[in-house]
Order: sequence, then structure tokens, then C-alpha cells
Amino acid sequence: MRAPKLCLLLLVFLLSSTTYNNACTRVVYKGPENIVITARSMDWKEEINANLWAFPKGMQRSGEVGSKSIEWTSKYGSIITTAWDIATADGMNEKGLVANILWLVESKYPTFNPDGQEKGLSISLWAQYILDNFATVKETVNYMKDEPFVVVSDYIPGTEKFTTLHLSISDANGDNAIFEYINGKLIIHHDPSYTVMTNSPVFNEQLALNEYWQGIPGTIMLPGTNRAADRFVRASYYINAIPQTSDIRTAIASTFSVIRNCSVPFGISSEEEPNISSTRWRSVSDQKHLTYYYEAALTPNVFWVDLKDFDLSSNGKVMKLDLSNFATYNGKANGFFKESKPFKFLGL
Repeated sequence: MRAPKLCLLLLVFLLSSTTYNNACTRVVYKGPENIVITARSMDWKEEINANLWAFPKGMQRSGEVGSKSIEWTSKYGSIITTAWDIATADGMNEKGLVANILWLVESKYPTFNPDGQEKGLSISLWAQYILDNFATVKETVNYMKDEPFVVVSDYIPGTEKFTTLHLSISDANGDNAIFEYINGKLIIHHDPSYTVMTNSPVFNEQLALNEYWQGIPGTIMLPGTNRAADRFVRASYYINAIPQTSDIRTAIASTFSVIRNCSVPFGISSEEEPNISSTRWRSVSDQKHLTYYYEAALTPNVFWVDLKDFDLSSNGKVMKLDLSNFATYNGKANGFFKESKPFKFLGL
């Protein structure tokens, strides 16, 4: 890439990166002996009121967009983190497939006609639909490439902010894919090497920016701001610089250190740069051992959930871990989940 073209690309990104206030990061670690670990941060300007839920297989679901909603029965159980108990923001299913929702201001979804022929799916269920129905990235991509339904977005309740998201998935084999809706068309980026995703610009431009930085040794210089491009570069460098080890304790600790490095210090925000928002929570998914780790900024303990210790069969119960009122957990937290009525996903 010629230098003037790169400089223009960088300038366009710097200008565009101040138009949103969600600045999450997602990164995938691959180690020896089939260790795959996906980490993400959730950055938001205000509290996002997350809870953890364990869903068994066999749940009846609707796309929540009216009579043209897609309907399905979940094939796999999952552990998920919600946003305000109206949407799935993050999670892992019993096959080790992980789904992460991040903000992408450039998103533009297809027009949905409630009286038309196409089926629809509320964006609040996008990640949950993937976790419910698929075991691998390849299986997901093969199904989604034909756009079997329309993703339908709406405003975040109580705000004038229209929801614009993209979706990353990774599986226990180390495969990765990114799903973005650009100008009403689904764009799928599928390659095991796509281990990092942040926010704007669109994913192919993130790759171009990272290619430039790969020519500069990370031990000499790395970009250090909270901007999405800088976080992408740091995550890409550090996830390959940390130890490649089969010791899961070390691998988890190392992956946590990378996602913390790409987080935004708590309490930081900027009216001039609304893309800079505090990290509210982080998750780390061990896809080999089916263990889901969680860390919140205001309750600074790491706890974890072992999917294998839940009854995720069709006879299992919906279980909730309530994180409201700064509830604090430490270590394995399966025993603190309580049977609960499922929350209602936000729809039209």
C-alpha cells in the first residue's frame, strides 16, 4: 500500500471513529493441544446492566418482529451475558461456539417488510440465534451466506440511538468469522486468522490498518490510545506475543492480560471523543474446557461458570446469575445461579 493512500485511510478512520460511544474489543487466543480462548470487553458510556443466564436446549424461540418472525427450537444449551436483560451480548454454547456482539456505526440493515415474504429476526436475538443453532463457524457461515432472514434493528429503549452492531464468532477448532451488514447487504469475513475485531471502520479496513502496523516491531512502538484502530493493533500484537502454552491457567491469565490491555480505564469518557467509553465488563471463554470467565469493573473479582455442570438437556431449567446491586462472586459460581423465568428479548 502506498504511503499517501495509507495516510488517507488513517485520516478517514480517525475522523469516523468519533461518531459512536461503544468501543468494545474481541480477541482469540490459540494454544497447543487444541486450546482456544475468546476474550472480549464491553465498553459503554453508561451502566449496561448485565446478568448471566444458562439456557438449556429445546427452548422455543421467536424472532420477535411480528407475524413474519423466524421461529426455532434451540439445538444447544448456552451461557450468555445480557444487555439490560433484553438482548444477548455475548456467550458460548455447549459445543464451544462463541458469539460476541460489538458496535459498528457503519452498519445498515436490509429493509424489513412486516407484510412481505421474508422472515425477520430482531437484532436482540442475533447472537442467541447463532448459539442456539450451530456448533461450528463453518456450519454457521454455510447457513447464513444465503441470508435466510432479515436482521431487524431498532432504537435502544429510552434513547435516540439506533442499534448498529456487527457479530463475531469463533469455535473450538479455532475458526473465526465476522458478520457485518453494509448498505443493506450481509458481508461475511471467514478465516481462522481473523482473531481480532474492534469497532469502526468496517472489518476489511481494520485488516488494512493492521497490515501497516505489522511492519513496525511491536517491541519498538505500538499505538497506545483507546481508539478502535489502536486497540485492534495492540490486540493483534499481544495475542501472538503472549506464551503459547498448554497450561490452561497460564493461557487464561495471559488472555485476560491482553483484553485488559485493550480496555478503557473506568470513569474515562470524552464529549469530544464519544467513542472513548469505560470498560464495564470482560468475558473470557475457554472453548476447550467449556468454562466461561467474567469480570466486572465495579465488582473487581473474576468468577467463572462451568457449562458441563449445568443440565443443558431439554429437561434442564433456565438459570440466572443476578449481577444487580453490585453482586460480587469469586471462583466457580455455578451454585449461585437460580432457576428463573426467561427474560423477553426486545422486538418490534
